[in-house]
Amino acid sequence: MTETETNTYDVVVLGAGPVGENVADRTRAAGLTTAVVESELVGGECSYWACMPSKALLRPVIARADARRVPGLLQSVQGPLDASAVLAHRDYYTSNWKDDGQVGWLDSVGADLYRGHGRLTGPREVTVTGPDGGDRLLTARHAVAVCTGSRAALPGLPGLDTVKPWTSREATSSKSVPGRLIVVGGGVVATEMATVWQALGSRVTLLVRGKGLLPRMEPFAGELIAEALTEAGADVRTGTSVKLVTRENGTVIAVTDAGERIEADEILFATGRAPRTDDIGLESIGLDPGSWLPVDDSLRVTGHDWLYAVGDVNHRALLTHQGKYQARIAGAAIAARATGKTLLAEPWGAHAATADHAAVPQVVFTDPEAAAVGLSLAEAEQAGHRVKAVDVDLSTVAGAGLYADGYQGRARMVVDLEEEILRGVTLVGPGVGELIHSATVAVAGRVPISRLWHAVPSYPTISEVWLRLLEAYRDA
Repeated sequence: MTETETNTYDVVVLGAGPVGENVADRTRAAGLTTAVVESELVGGECSYWACMPSKALLRPVIARADARRVPGLLQSVQGPLDASAVLAHRDYYTSNWKDDGQVGWLDSVGADLYRGHGRLTGPREVTVTGPDGGDRLLTARHAVAVCTGSRAALPGLPGLDTVKPWTSREATSSKSVPGRLIVVGGGVVATEMATVWQALGSRVTLLVRGKGLLPRMEPFAGELIAEALTEAGADVRTGTSVKLVTRENGTVIAVTDAGERIEADEILFATGRAPRTDDIGLESIGLDPGSWLPVDDSLRVTGHDWLYAVGDVNHRALLTHQGKYQARIAGAAIAARATGKTLLAEPWGAHAATADHAAVPQVVFTDPEAAAVGLSLAEAEQAGHRVKAVDVDLSTVAGAGLYADGYQGRARMVVDLEEEILRGVTLVGPGVGELIHSATVAVAGRVPISRLWHAVPSYPTISEVWLRLLEAYRDA
């Protein structure tokens, strides 16, 4: 019987996606030895099956839609998209699902990579089962950071596994365009993938259990996107649940709660996420396998002073950029505790992920785009703030008219009437994804309304919506 090889580090990171990479970057920058364990590709979900491939697929779709709204280009972009070129563009941005570049980056920061499946086997211990079946024991002097992310959650429909449904992974990596596609869900993945595949030539049916799309945003966001998808040719059905799915002779048949049969070549379930914590040894430290991991604002797991859960696994904000933000905070907090420095854990401090509560930004890359940061009107009211919603039709902004003929969009800021700051901002319209960071700065910085009057937007840009929002608030 061979003895298990043991290596000791200051920090061990489970998962080499963007979150794990950023934790490693911060701990290495602080001089802490760091090991990173990865069972799949270094770079994680975002690089190969989520953010990068989905946005690479969406960019030609949005560019064509924008061009069709500009005089002089309309007739030049009436033909179909070159699907093979779009898919090849996607493949380029996933590095053809090879992680050599990401591995090189880990090497450049001095982190040691262990390929294999990592499991906690006790406090500050991670056992890695390598591709050859052999085990290595990694021990951490100071911290273990769980950065294993999340996976698509499929509903418990009988026989669903025999249908071989698409999840977000298949939807972003498919090598061909299905003739007919059913998309089940109404959130970000569902709306973005419906946008992509409809534009690439699929006949898309979108089945939404709730009242509308994008339920976590202001209602008008989902309404405008549903209208646009319908105009593009998609069949959008709200208040519809799937009760049964079968595949017969290659054809998918979905039966709705109303008894209607819908046929397609593929079916995508975009019905939520589950934490990838079911097989990482949580039971060895008294935690429940498959559970989300609750943390404090320094991302330390409740009841375990050496364990951190960063990114999707803590269920605070399931977004890559937010996970990377948490990773920077967690890495700094691990380093501070390891070196005996003062922990700056007050709100907005260097070791507190305060933005998770107050200033989470998100862009949905549909046509039109939807972007939001902070609280919606309903969320702000539920939180007990005395607030007022201020709305502006984006088509009234000169820059919007120049951006696109027939520009349609809407902006809302949620103003805290007691503190005279912004609790949230939502923008819907072509090109608004690049505007949301200004709103993020205003919300995260708690910039007073009186000071925002001195942030002069350039003319004629869509950013002039800020002036229109302030004027609407003043005149209300």
